[in-house]
Amino acid sequence: MKSIGNVVIFTAPSGAGKTTIVQHLLKRYGRLGFSISATTRAKRPHEKEGVDYYFMNVQQFLEHIELGDFLEWEEVYPGKYYGTFQSEVQRIWDDGKHIVFDVDVKGATSIKQHYGENAMAVFIKPPSLQVLIDRLKNRRTETKKALKQRIERVKNELTYEHRFDKILVNDILEVTLKEAELLVEDFLNWNES
Repeated sequence: MKSIGNVVIFTAPSGAGKTTIVQHLLKRYGRLGFSISATTRAKRPHEKEGVDYYFMNVQQFLEHIELGDFLEWEEVYPGKYYGTFQSEVQRIWDDGKHIVFDVDVKGATSIKQHYGENAMAVFIKPPSLQVLIDRLKNRRTETKKALKQRIERVKNELTYEHRFDKILVNDILEVTLKEAELLVEDFLNWNES
């Protein structure tokens, strides 16, 4: 029999800090499990297969789509697919944990719609568009063309903020982390303090 639990979704434009927040929450709460997404984008030097993402080529990804293996998926940029395996969700629930997602805004919308009241979707907002652009430039992980493409996407993603249950402005990281803890504790009815 398949288990069903609660899910917490963190979404944001690139560079807003959602991955930092999710990693903090995973360290803080042993009862949370991270949903590892699949992607066709290239692995960055610090990333690990099966920890940060399941890396695959486009053909493999398309085969998983054909088989219906994904809870949600999207072609975020031309030839760059991201998706959430249904088996990944079940793995975490089978471990008796609540799921934390770190996904783009469209994936977050799909997951929230799928799980309804069993999901809390949190939009991480940068203090300003310029701060976000500066963060992306300072990463130095992309070509100028890719960076320009990412910035255009970020502008669109910022328009999604009111589609989610909660909005956190990531201006002072320590404050944002504490606010994220309180949101999770409240949603999951935990008293961890």
